[in-house]
Amino acid sequence: MKRLYKPAVFGCILLWLFTTALRAEVEVPVARNLQSDSLLAHARQLPILLAFSANDCSYCELLEEEFLRPMLLGGGYRDRIIIRKLVLDNGSRLADFSGQRINATRLSDRYRVTVTPTLLFVDENGMELAERMVGINTPELFGGYLDDCIETAWLMLRNPAGLAKRTGCRLQQPAR
Repeated sequence: MKRLYKPAVFGCILLWLFTTALRAEVEVPVARNLQSDSLLAHARQLPILLAFSANDCSYCELLEEEFLRPMLLGGGYRDRIIIRKLVLDNGSRLADFSGQRINATRLSDRYRVTVTPTLLFVDENGMELAERMVGINTPELFGGYLDDCIETAWLMLRNPAGLAKRTGCRLQQPAR
């Protein structure tokens, strides 16, 4: 029994170190050109997740570390959604959906984002497809709700009739 115990513990430690190293290498792509992202979204018929964050936001770090990075690392969301991060407190600029160069804070003002983190689920034109997620209040349930919002946004693009059976994460009033 002792012979099997040491290799098993060693193997678990190596696996943990390997996954930690991989997770550290995966970065959430920063939004630089939403116009080109919208062309990609149109070609692949995918919604875009816009993650509004701030540098000194512990909940933003939690969102990235526990949810967004693993989503990117696993690859299971590659055919479900395009993920982009917008940092609001570093003066970053980007091209919006029309190609106009603006500050990330100006885009957050357009969407009336006042709290970080905030997640928006938009189409190729920047129109919201699902209910936005503001903050993180229950990390244990957050992943399930995030998946519901991604599924709702995906169905809005690919199969709006499929929304009739869904109750979670739907917009009360479609964005215009």
